[in-house]
Parts: sequence; C-alpha cells; structure tokens
Amino acid sequence: MDDRVVIALFRHGLTVENKRKAYLGWNDSPLCPETKDLSISTRYEYYFSSDLQRCISTVQLLFPNTNPFLIEELREMHFGKWEGKTYDELKADLLYQRWLSDPFHICPPEGESFYRFTKRVQAGWQRIIQEMHSHSIQRCAVMTHGGVIRYLLSELAPEQKDFWSWQTPHDQGLELMFDKDALRRGKRCTLLLEVPLTGKDHG
Repeated sequence: MDDRVVIALFRHGLTVENKRKAYLGWNDSPLCPETKDLSISTRYEYYFSSDLQRCISTVQLLFPNTNPFLIEELREMHFGKWEGKTYDELKADLLYQRWLSDPFHICPPEGESFYRFTKRVQAGWQRIIQEMHSHSIQRCAVMTHGGVIRYLLSELAPEQKDFWSWQTPHDQGLELMFDKDALRRGKRCTLLLEVPLTGKDHG
C-alpha cells in the first residue's frame, strides 16, 4: 500500500448562518451547539484546514490536540455584498437573479467569480500535495467548505459528475484514495469512501 495515499475531505460543522440559510463565504459564523456533539473515530497523520474560524473550530472538536496546517486558498467562495444575506433578502435583485441562472459566469458584487474561485482552490490543492510529498504523508484530512469540496469532487472523484451533483453534508467526510503517481499528475482518485460522523453519545 506504499504507493497509495488517502486525502479525506470534511466540511466544517453547521453554523448559525448556515442554519438560517444565509450566504457564508469569507465572513464567519459560530458553530451551532449540535455540532459540538459530533465525533469521529478515524484519525490521520496530518491535518489541513481553511484559515476561517469555523473550520479551525471543527478541527479542534473532531481531532483534538492537533495543529492543522492552515491554507487560505481553501476558503469558501467570496460572496461580496451578498455575504450574510438570504435568498428572500436578495430575490428582487436583478444581478442576483442573473447569478442564480448562470453562477459560473456572473460574479457577485465585490465578490469572487467562479473562475477565480476555482483557480484559488487549485492552488490550495497543490499546496496540500506538495506538503504530502515533502513529508511523506500517506493519510491526511482537509477541513474546508461546501463549495470547495464540490469543486474538488467534480475534478477528482472516480465518477465524473458536475459541481451541483455533489452533496456536502456537515456530518460526513469523504476519503479519496489515489495512486501516488496519479495524484502527482492531477488524475482522478481510484476510490471514494464515506466517513460518517456520529453523536458522542453513540460511541
């Protein structure tokens, strides 16, 4: 198995802003109380995380006594002036209506285009790969955001599916298994496994 590596993707815990279905990109929001009851038995050699506090807090909850390597490029998309607003607050905005119809080409005001977002995430992914190679890491976990995970899965999962086809629940991670050489060459992973999170009262 020395030629195989595992990279697990986890979405941060549910936040107050997530719960009210507000756009949450570079703004931050505290974790909901129910997130603090989640646990995981799986452990990894190394941990990477978005530098936003909701991700760092989730790492501390799920993987205590670890010191994640923070990567700014793993942040969620920047929603600009729409940060913290809900669909009901934005639905009359004509630009917002256009963005909903074509989010890959329309940019939120003072926010980030999908193209810039994907280029940034690609740069963050390359930093992960470089760290893994330089430290001979075979199993690592990455704590990040829903949009980041959707994009990475659309590019790297064994089954080719589009961005919106992937689900990114707060209570489940996904392990991507790669051949080392395939990972280096930017190929898709060979296996995708679910990693469930459980309530602390269930073991």
